[in-house]
Amino acid sequence: MNQATLHQLKVFEAAARHGSFTRAAEELFLTQPTVSMQIKQLTKSVGLPLFEQVGKRLYLTEAGRELFATCRQIFDTIAQFEMKVADLKGLKQGQLRLAVITTAKYFIPRLLGPFCQLYPGIDIALQVTNHEGILERMSANLDDLYILSQVPEHMDVNYQPFLENPMVVVAPINHRLAKEKKISIQQLEDEPFIMREPGSGTRRSIQKLFDEHNITVKVKLELGSNEAIKQAIAGGLGISVLSRHTLLPELADLTILDVEHFPIKRDWYMVYPNGKQLSIVARTYCEYLLDAAKQFNQKTIGVYAEAER
Repeated sequence: MNQATLHQLKVFEAAARHGSFTRAAEELFLTQPTVSMQIKQLTKSVGLPLFEQVGKRLYLTEAGRELFATCRQIFDTIAQFEMKVADLKGLKQGQLRLAVITTAKYFIPRLLGPFCQLYPGIDIALQVTNHEGILERMSANLDDLYILSQVPEHMDVNYQPFLENPMVVVAPINHRLAKEKKISIQQLEDEPFIMREPGSGTRRSIQKLFDEHNITVKVKLELGSNEAIKQAIAGGLGISVLSRHTLLPELADLTILDVEHFPIKRDWYMVYPNGKQLSIVARTYCEYLLDAAKQFNQKTIGVYAEAER
């Protein structure tokens, strides 16, 4: 291993994490032949195969798995060193690795822009995935911070609510109930309903409220994304319940119904594994997000109030 370089280890770690030389090359802005050459040289230094190919899939060997775990320890140690140096210098520079739940993509980029302007020395790596993907990334400690609408129940984490995430009943702009006030929740049973897929956090929240009030809705469609649901609503296929933050671009086509027991009150959370030492960059973003979320919430309330007029 005396022949191995830090660059070779970075290339190997990326290839092992993705299970693909091609995706590692894309992440590191290298060519695939360069990735193959670096791993070939590293394999020679180790003296044992690091990968094996079965069909079209790439798997780590036992030596590869051991080296992958070692790489993670090495890079974590280097990151801690860089964090200490940055703290000593008082600098706000480096990289922020942020993973967010799919619904958060509607507002997190709006909050990232001003942050990047405040701290041009900080680079952002943003991953958008579903709830299961977030939990997998958190288990592997791949990111600095995670944005979720539900705190994981079976993981030891630190969390901080930073923004309200109200769930509202959404209908087409010309819906028969659009102008009514204080609509009974029982009236939803008469409407064709569009639901997120089983297992989604949004669906669990909706079903919990319906169960509390013995409401059974007629599920006409089950769709796996908020975008698809909004298009289905606009097309007159039914009504649904969505996070209010998903609606800003489509207020002209959709309307929020004034239904009793809505909005369902939820929050957005900043989450990270318990025991993880946040870098100065991550701590800076946490402080920024708490303040920026207050301003964002006031702005969006104003947008909805103007739309209702």
